[in-house]
Amino acid sequence: MTLSARLGLDTERVVAPVSRRTFGSFVEHMGRGVYGGIYEPSHPAADADGFRRDVLDLVREMGVSLVRYPGGNFVSGYRWEDGIGPAYQRPVRRDLAWHSLETNEVGIDEFMRWATKANLDVMYALNLGTRGVQEALDVHEYLTFESGTHLSELRRSHGADKPYGIRSFCLGNEMDGPWQTGHKTAHEYGRLAAETARALRSADPSLELIACGSSHSSMPTFGAWEATVLELAYDEVDAISAHAYYEPIDGDLASFLASAVDMDHFIDSVTATADSVGARRKSKKRISISFDEWNVWYLSKFQSRPTPVDWQVAPRVIEDSYNVADAVVVGSLLISLLRHSDRVTAACQAQLVNVIAPIRAEPTGTAWRQTTFHPFALTSRLAQGNVLDVKITSPAYETPRFGAVPVLDAVATHDPATGDLTVFAVNRHQTDPVDLTIPLPASTQVAESWLLTDSDLKATNTQENPDRVVPRPAEPTLTDNTLRLTLPPVSWSAIRLAG
Repeated sequence: MTLSARLGLDTERVVAPVSRRTFGSFVEHMGRGVYGGIYEPSHPAADADGFRRDVLDLVREMGVSLVRYPGGNFVSGYRWEDGIGPAYQRPVRRDLAWHSLETNEVGIDEFMRWATKANLDVMYALNLGTRGVQEALDVHEYLTFESGTHLSELRRSHGADKPYGIRSFCLGNEMDGPWQTGHKTAHEYGRLAAETARALRSADPSLELIACGSSHSSMPTFGAWEATVLELAYDEVDAISAHAYYEPIDGDLASFLASAVDMDHFIDSVTATADSVGARRKSKKRISISFDEWNVWYLSKFQSRPTPVDWQVAPRVIEDSYNVADAVVVGSLLISLLRHSDRVTAACQAQLVNVIAPIRAEPTGTAWRQTTFHPFALTSRLAQGNVLDVKITSPAYETPRFGAVPVLDAVATHDPATGDLTVFAVNRHQTDPVDLTIPLPASTQVAESWLLTDSDLKATNTQENPDRVVPRPAEPTLTDNTLRLTLPPVSWSAIRLAG
């Protein structure tokens, strides 16, 4: 059975400009994300600083704009000063978050050199788990102060004459989670976040400061946490974080394909809570959302693993292999983030290399693109100009988790400078194709079109077969100013239209 859906576009109905920071990523000192991921001095492709050039090439191709660093759960026990100065003098520490050993061979200075090579901005996460205000001020001074102070001169002595120019700081990580080193109640954390933010603003009023929101929307304190934290820190922070991971639970593919419904609700709930706090405070300020952890993660497999008995350097941790269905869900989550560009001002897919990542790399071997790499790379490249408020007319299908869900999910962008329109669309149905029609302005032409799907939804890319799943040219037709495209079951598409 073939279903029919329609997408209405109006270039005057603008949600917000496309933010390049929507296409952020995340590098944490976890598993092989750093050591054996971005950094492997013994690899044939390593540059003079030990960074893998093949990985760097893929990061640039992927279109990543921003990277959150150095964690994640890791940051709540991290001593930033362990990672500066001569490498041979740096201490090896236990990382309680991931039960591993941290050599500190890569620290702030090395990572910032890597970020410069990758042409990325950095969102720096501060340790508010085991540390606090003074340490936040110290690392801020090291990173951003020009010269003439103890820590700025220390940085300069380590080879970085100019400050790194980091403007965005996360005030801790997932402090609502009992698994977090230094876990706090909402009131304890809100007070500490406000105190830290006030101190940092005394040093630089122009900083972007991000408070910790709930670790996920299923937390028992979700909503109440955001309300309490913002009551205490509303005037001091610019954004609050959101984290969400998705997987097919008990084989429920129908709900998994509708994961963006949950993300939409999550974002709407957090913005409503923030706006409620602002209204009570009679504030004209509007808090934005930093969705600085999101992805497909087979979390149930990770949680069922045996507890490690030894402490290793860079153990293999959550190196999930992603299939076609995972890539379609990633594409739909990007649609959700774009759709909320008026409030989501930054987003970071977690993580970048090896650890639940779109890029995989093997020691002394090759680096390759996972299936999830492709919708991210194409969306980053093609989403330009303004996000449009589109009108979707679509049949629905039933899901165990979300009830009736539209088969079609879509968003569009319009670039006034070039006239280009780009449509991103997902068919969530498992068995039925969708005939999509899109009325268009006169003189519109198809510039490029891409389709990611496969008859085997479990197909993956591997080191031996890195291009098993790749986007293929789609075959839309354009007659009488109407675009028509058949979307196969479980598929993601991108169509750029030149005006």
